[in-house]
Amino acid sequence: MEPTKPWSLLAIGAISAALAWIVVRFTFSNLAPLPWTAVPALLLLAIGEFGFGRNLGPRLHGQPGAKPIQPMAVPRVVALAKASSATAVAIGGLALGFLIYTIPSLGRPVPGHDALAAAATMLAAIALVLAALYLERACRAPLPPEDDDDLPMSNGHRGRRSP
Repeated sequence: MEPTKPWSLLAIGAISAALAWIVVRFTFSNLAPLPWTAVPALLLLAIGEFGFGRNLGPRLHGQPGAKPIQPMAVPRVVALAKASSATAVAIGGLALGFLIYTIPSLGRPVPGHDALAAAATMLAAIALVLAALYLERACRAPLPPEDDDDLPMSNGHRGRRSP
């Protein structure tokens, strides 16, 4: 499994923002006020994934005193991190599209409330993306220890050095 690429996250976010802006442009008067419920949910997920990443790193790298992790758990955690980052970028893009539409109307009560809720949702989604990328990075395999067998010798050949 390859690491998440930034351009793919940017593409998901841009497409989500454009779709949200188009939908909101034609249906804003029929929409209910934007709820704040996504903000605490996204923040709790971000805190959980960040904490999981901080716990997982030492376990994966075999630091003393850390309980080892089962090998099959690592791909599952990576899949969770990749799915969380993609979903959070999509939610953040939707909130950005909503925010772009409502910013010109900040002086009025309903669009102003919706703009604040969209901005808070977008910031919480960014926090989740960062936590998910941190969790994914924590799952990277540790570098193998350097071996004396691979050290270059003075004559340009690789192999064991004679004492």
